[in-house]
Amino acid sequence: MSSATPSTTAAPRRAVLTDPGYQAFAILRVGFTVAPILFGLDKFTNLLVDWPTYLAPWIDDIVPGSAQAAMYAVGVIEIAAGVAVALAPRFGGWLVAGWLAGIIVNLLTIPGHYDIALRDFGLLLGAVALARLAQRHHTKRQRP
Repeated sequence: MSSATPSTTAAPRRAVLTDPGYQAFAILRVGFTVAPILFGLDKFTNLLVDWPTYLAPWIDDIVPGSAQAAMYAVGVIEIAAGVAVALAPRFGGWLVAGWLAGIIVNLLTIPGHYDIALRDFGLLLGAVALARLAQRHHTKRQRP
């Protein structure tokens, strides 16, 4: 029979929840789950912005179909990336970082989009931080 009481098992949980590193991990995990899913869904509606205008002409030339069709594929990938962060942030963080690197390359080849590329570089750094924090908190959870 276990001698642990609810108060003794709740104390370590409370300590984790008050840890600034864990709080940063949780904030990044929620953000990098919700944002890619919402922006991915918007690729199908163009409510926030006319997404095809953010596709570099050279990429539009090499992908089959229209720029909007490419945005549908982008939307599916972004939704999958958000789900990956939710389910496996150690992997999902790196997936989002890689995806953002591709977006940055795309944006740097469109004149007038350098500010957005810079913003996405900041997001890339956040995704890398998420992946590293996820590794730390996954390792802690695995210890006996």
